[in-house]
Amino acid sequence: MSGHSKWSTIKRKKAVIDAKRGKIFTKIIKEITIAARMGGCDENSNPRLRQAIITAKAANMPADNMKRAIQKGTGELPGVNYEEVTYEGYGPAGVAILMEVITDNKNRIVAEIRHLMTKYGGNLGENGSVSWMFDKKGQIVLPASVGEEDEVLELSLENGAEDFEADEDYYTVYTEPADLMSVRDALEKAGLEMESAQLEMIPKTLQKVEGKEVERLMNLLEGLDDNDDINQLYTNMDVDEVDIEE
Repeated sequence: MSGHSKWSTIKRKKAVIDAKRGKIFTKIIKEITIAARMGGCDENSNPRLRQAIITAKAANMPADNMKRAIQKGTGELPGVNYEEVTYEGYGPAGVAILMEVITDNKNRIVAEIRHLMTKYGGNLGENGSVSWMFDKKGQIVLPASVGEEDEVLELSLENGAEDFEADEDYYTVYTEPADLMSVRDALEKAGLEMESAQLEMIPKTLQKVEGKEVERLMNLLEGLDDNDDINQLYTNMDVDEVDIEE
């Protein structure tokens, strides 16, 4: 898929580090809570909740934490009333940035986003200003060690995948949003280990960033990604390899 983003690779590495530090629990709990509120507590009939639970298990979240988050979402336990909102803008070098937010205070989060944007040379835009640059797709990431590329490609396409990418360490399978969980289930049934399976906003084209702008952009993205209210962060940046510190 021509729009694959370097940020997806960086996010994957960062998520491993954040999971070790326990930094992602807050975001996952919010996602479980709002998924349960919107679609009920049965993960078999609520794909969003099912995916959130899969993510929680991958991060080694205790089962009691998941249960309480679900109960807060369904109203069995008192909890915070979260809202979902999307913000859009541009970073250094004209890079498009799309932020999916789960928050209990929209005024606070928009002020925090605007502060980071201003600090690192970006600006917050209107709704629709950059979302048209992305396509919503299912994305399944598998370690390349699961099998030969041709075999994984064939299995993925046979079970409804739309596209496939391979690099030295990972295979990435793309699906239509509605097909994500069925393709995931087929790969799991075939015994393939998965690193993640989730909906992503895939950039249609990439924006090259070079020189000093790379550091400014990475500082901005890391600041946004570290904000507990920003559930998902997408960008169309194209940069050379960036080191993620342990």
